[in-house]
Amino acid sequence: MAALVHLIVTLGMLYVVPAGLRLIDPVRLRATARWWPLLATPGAVCLWLPRGPLAGTLAALYAAATVALALRTPARLLRTRSLAPPEIAVLTALVTPSVAGAALVAERTGHRLFGFDLDILTLTVPHFHFAGFTAALVAGLVCRAAAPGPWARWAACSVPGGTLLVLVGYFVDDWAELVGAVVLTSGMWAVALLTWREIRPGARDGGTRALLATSAGVLVVTMLLALWWALGEASGIPHPTVTWMAATHGLGNALGFALCSVLAWRRLKENAS
Repeated sequence: MAALVHLIVTLGMLYVVPAGLRLIDPVRLRATARWWPLLATPGAVCLWLPRGPLAGTLAALYAAATVALALRTPARLLRTRSLAPPEIAVLTALVTPSVAGAALVAERTGHRLFGFDLDILTLTVPHFHFAGFTAALVAGLVCRAAAPGPWARWAACSVPGGTLLVLVGYFVDDWAELVGAVVLTSGMWAVALLTWREIRPGARDGGTRALLATSAGVLVVTMLLALWWALGEASGIPHPTVTWMAATHGLGNALGFALCSVLAWRRLKENAS
């Protein structure tokens, strides 16, 4: 499981985050996006080292970059003066990598942050790169591009809200985490529905439409797996193992949803300019 999770996280650090930053604000975040792969390299390298001071130091360098990114949110909030649903999603995307960065430092140094097992901290890193950063970003983009309505608003609000509830569930119990998983899943399915029905038909080329269709279809399956796992953890019914979830839910969301979505929205932006 560890090698697979490390590969997923590396993809998120080195490509998905900087590509997503260009989608958020290609002007003000241009320099950050350009330098991000360099800033993220210590974080990617530390994943493959044994736990200890060196791995922890490299993780801390990456965590510092994520904190600096999170500190961009007050300036953006003052500039936009908006807490509309799409903007809530974008602000969430800017903040959530710092949660992953903190978990990475703790896990790489062998510190049980807030008492959590190291395996939980390991999985927190990809979760807040993809369910946190990428899912919130895409939800915001979809909400802006889709026709105004309750589905669009729900997508942009419930993805950040569900991510926060899952985080709170870590500190409460498995039932609270299940509530977060339900909210997050409903938001992700709203993103999938809007992507399929409203965003995909408007794409100018078949390649972009295929990427959007893949991202929407994958979400239906991967989030159903997330619900199954969360329900199993809370109720004790048979459910997939963590290893199996990493190979299905995790890999599917990283490649089928996150990567395809970022590539598709990049093409949409380029075609619109």
